Amino acid sequence: MSTVGRAALLGLGGLSLLAGLDAALLLLEVPAPVDDARLPGLHGVLMVLGFLGTLIALERAVALRRPWGLLAPALLGAGALALLSPAPPVLGRLLLVNGCLVLVAVSAALWRLSGEVTVLVQLLGAVLAACAAVLWLRVEVFDLVPLLAAFVVLTIAAERVELARISVPRSAPRVLLGAGTALALAALLAAAWPDGGAHLVGLVLLVLVGYLLRHDVARHLVRARGLPRFSAAALLAGYAWLALAGAVWLVGGRPGDTTAYDVVVHGTFLGFAISMVMAHAPVILPAVLSVRLPYRAVLWVPLAVLHTGMAVRVLGAGLGGGVVWQTGSVVTVAAVLLLVACALGLAVTA
Repeated sequence: MSTVGRAALLGLGGLSLLAGLDAALLLLEVPAPVDDARLPGLHGVLMVLGFLGTLIALERAVALRRPWGLLAPALLGAGALALLSPAPPVLGRLLLVNGCLVLVAVSAALWRLSGEVTVLVQLLGAVLAACAAVLWLRVEVFDLVPLLAAFVVLTIAAERVELARISVPRSAPRVLLGAGTALALAALLAAAWPDGGAHLVGLVLLVLVGYLLRHDVARHLVRARGLPRFSAAALLAGYAWLALAGAVWLVGGRPGDTTAYDVVVHGTFLGFAISMVMAHAPVILPAVLSVRLPYRAVLWVPLAVLHTGMAVRVLGAGLGGGVVWQTGSVVTVAAVLLLVACALGLAVTA
């Protein structure tokens, strides 16, 4: 597919992101551009499967270089848009299921071609995403958080081991596969036995984060300059939020109150996942869209705003919510919008 076609598919993920951020504002009970009663209930799915899922599927399809692979991001993006349309909700859910199944097929094809253990871990993550999409036909998103978290974490962790191949031990892919299998089993257990499985999810996450932190080249590159330093700072900050989410899961089990749930969900999908998107955007977006995205110091702005907002949000959640929590949450929404604006501006001016 041409660059324009891939940009259109990325645009579907972008629309999911905007709708998800609008839903976030509605959940925060602050003014939002679109006031639709359905949006708050779709927030998590739009952000994880609609935005991150489409982005991951597009990157995997480009790597496969087979036209049919582009069905994965197309179906995921179309599923998110169908959820926002007047169509029956089941249509959007079924499109997401099929998009995840095609992503599994794409990941399996990549594994057969490469034989790389890291690709096998990404395949495992795609299977968990498909499980979550299928289960969403019957259960609430709240019960699917461990599966969705494992999908995102395994995909990103495999990418980190692949990109940091020089600095990690030769055994790193096998260690990642073992930790990934444990995380997948824990997430599946949490779906069936929420209280006990959640403790295991937290334990495996902490072990995985500790291993990645120990061997990731980001620990050394954070003292460099330019893009390496920016990416390293984003990576390390993301690891910190994932460690916090894992600790809350380990100690508290299934989040039973608003504070724990907010820290677990947004520590994983916002503090960790979005920070990782920021770290890799100058590398992955040019590969996906064949356009330049040069590093400029302005990229530090959304990164700093994101983690400042996250800190204020967690502090506010610990204080029982209120204005502090609400302010931090709105700041994180602004950070994501700033990232999009910076990326578009840099790509155009390049």
